[in-house]
Amino acid sequence: MNEGPAERGRRRAAVVVNPSKVDIKVLRSAVAAAESTHGLAPSTWHETSADDDGRGASAAAIASAPSVILVAGGDGTLRVAAEAIASTGIPLGLLPAGTGNLFARALGLPLGDLKRSVDIACSGRDQVVDVGQVSLGRSDGTNRDEVFLVMAGIGLDAHMAGHTNERLKRRIGWLAYSDPIARSIIGNRQFDLHYRLDNRPEAAARAHTIIVGNSGTLTGGVLLLPEAVVDDGLLDAVMLRPGKGPGWGNIGYRLTFNRMLHRTRFGRLVGQFSPKARAISYAQARTMHLRLEEPQEIQLDGDSHGSVISVSLTNLHHALIVRVPSGPAARPGGR
Repeated sequence: MNEGPAERGRRRAAVVVNPSKVDIKVLRSAVAAAESTHGLAPSTWHETSADDDGRGASAAAIASAPSVILVAGGDGTLRVAAEAIASTGIPLGLLPAGTGNLFARALGLPLGDLKRSVDIACSGRDQVVDVGQVSLGRSDGTNRDEVFLVMAGIGLDAHMAGHTNERLKRRIGWLAYSDPIARSIIGNRQFDLHYRLDNRPEAAARAHTIIVGNSGTLTGGVLLLPEAVVDDGLLDAVMLRPGKGPGWGNIGYRLTFNRMLHRTRFGRLVGQFSPKARAISYAQARTMHLRLEEPQEIQLDGDSHGSVISVSLTNLHHALIVRVPSGPAARPGGR
């Protein structure tokens, strides 16, 4: 369709959409309503497909020079789109439509309200956030760079991502993870590694799970990384080391009460004087490097990315602009 000079000068959105996650007809109606309300030119549309996980669609969206890029899909679609959009200066509007939608939750965005999400994406306030960058080292000597917005995990977290029935996950959400979680705990498989935080000396450990995140809250309100904030320039990590004793009980207790321990004055007082559990430990750094004695599965924002022998993670501070609800600025995060 040819455009006149007036229309070319108007703001417009580009829409990157995963058609397997979103009702396209409903989405087009919501976008058309927002265009009319906010005086936007007609949006350009870019669908993902079996042959394109979103990289091609995102590149095409960027090439259309929009004032905002709307991304409709789950955490996986969002991660791929964010990798392309980061550092372009184009705001990203989230239209959450997946199972977890953890990044949208961390930003306080609405879930299950497509019209409201589109309206925020077209007229909300711009908020800069961090992006996690990870270099995946394979056993064959190759490396691949990826990004993540929420969490990268080795061990239980990656096993959950790689061994969960997708049909069951679509039907009952995160409850589908109960079986792989139970099998992972019963098997209690652990691995040896060396790690380094920023420029500190390298240390050795034996762990069951390591999760590094930009935001810290899982679905169901489980606070996994209590100090994680999506715009603080730091990566947060948790290491689970249950051993062969009552470690899983200690881990479960800590995760159950993390929100109370970090959200209330009494809880912080209790945490200050409570003995630190060896089974679960936390760390913060701008960069983290892991060397594994044997290959382990890794996941990024809920998607399995195969086995790695080494991992280097870096916080890209304020690399992405996202649209959030208008109003007084509030510090977003997983807390």
